[in-house]
Amino acid sequence: MPKGYWVSVYRTISDPEKLAAYNKLAGPAVQAGGGRLLARDGRVVAHDAGLAERTVLIEFDSFEEAVAARESAAYQEALVALADGVERDFRIVEGID
Repeated sequence: MPKGYWVSVYRTISDPEKLAAYNKLAGPAVQAGGGRLLARDGRVVAHDAGLAERTVLIEFDSFEEAVAARESAAYQEALVALADGVERDFRIVEGID
């Protein structure tokens, strides 16, 4: 079964306090949904139209698990805390089996 991944690239962070509140809630929500943090705040080299911005990569055992974790009540609470504190590109990607 292919794994699922959350890929999130932060284009701008306008309110670091909202991001901190989000991180406090999102970490436990991701873990409860079966997610494992693979990369965050590390070095980024961007090519083509990419931007070298804060990037977060989280792995789940399946694509369905990744979608369910995003839809969970706990993660939705984290999104409320984040609100308009950042502009980010967030996507859920299915891995190759």
